[in-house]
Amino acid sequence: MSMKIQRIRKKIINDEAIVSVKEMGNTYEICWCEHKNNKAPIQKIDKDYYLITATGEVKQCKHIKNRYQSKAQLSQSFKRLRELINTNVTNINNCRWLTLTYREYMTDTKQAYLDFDKFMKRLRYRYGNIEYINVCEPQGNGRWHFHCLIIFPTKAPYIPNDEITEIWRHGFTKTQKLSGQIDNLGAYLSAHISDVKLGEAETLGLKYELEDIKKVDKMDGKKLRQPKYFIKGARLDLYPPGFNLYRTSKGIKKPNKEYMSYKEAKEKIGMDQPTYSKSVQITDSNGQFSNKITYEHYNTRRRKKHKKIQNTSKYDATKNKKYHNGDKVSKNTFFLSHKRIITQIKQISSKIYRLCVKIGKCLKLLYKKRE
Repeated sequence: MSMKIQRIRKKIINDEAIVSVKEMGNTYEICWCEHKNNKAPIQKIDKDYYLITATGEVKQCKHIKNRYQSKAQLSQSFKRLRELINTNVTNINNCRWLTLTYREYMTDTKQAYLDFDKFMKRLRYRYGNIEYINVCEPQGNGRWHFHCLIIFPTKAPYIPNDEITEIWRHGFTKTQKLSGQIDNLGAYLSAHISDVKLGEAETLGLKYELEDIKKVDKMDGKKLRQPKYFIKGARLDLYPPGFNLYRTSKGIKKPNKEYMSYKEAKEKIGMDQPTYSKSVQITDSNGQFSNKITYEHYNTRRRKKHKKIQNTSKYDATKNKKYHNGDKVSKNTFFLSHKRIITQIKQISSKIYRLCVKIGKCLKLLYKKRE
């Protein structure tokens, strides 16, 4: 049975409705379901068979050829990765982002993880207790390399990249200090891992849809001269079936999840408007089952910005209610869009002014030559 997931207009949640609240460091997720299932519909017997608890039937599992065929499973894996990063990194100054590559052609993932375990032992011997979230990433030519987020208990010390290369011992490394402008580190890093440049995706022959193309104007908090185009999630097609996308150290905490009323959840978070929200409708191929789910994400790092916008006299909540792609836009959208327009006008005006100054200088030079 296949399930269809469709984006719908945002559903308004009743204050007394029971929702799940997932706390992940500085971010929260509220989830509301129209219908709740308190019993597991299936029970796994082994890797090849499962039991349908309602009827007692035993059915055979359908194994996928590559990970890209199971988009729901992959999206859940990357969602868990984002949640782990946000839960364990509340201060971005306490972590470093490492890229570890091989000088030789490494395709054995078991050996690669053994090499990584030895690397972490040597790194901990030199710098003490460090937690990590490690992602093994495939390249188009079959090679593997690591992306690793290392987390210190306090402010991360300065570590020269040459020192990381010496501790790694297998090839090239890159050590990065993450930008303080990133307020959702989990989303930023998971996109960095799974997305592929448009040109690279076409060279590798990876499948993608037009809506998967993402335009990037900024990287690491800096504006790019020319925008870059990426295919969202295209690298997932390179992972073999059953491969673990990430591994973590024992000290990595899991998100805290609890159930309460919607009103209590909003009081716990302390924000009136979500940073991001969406509603989806899930239906089966036979049309016998349907459920509506609403997700609301709150980023407490943006709490001050929200209060500043909501308290401004320029915003009138009664006049500026708008909708976009079926979802209700939050109170922030109206004011922020005008703020961006004003910023763009200032930038264009400054460019025109500089151009006029250059033209004036050129005219003066021409006038002097004629004299």
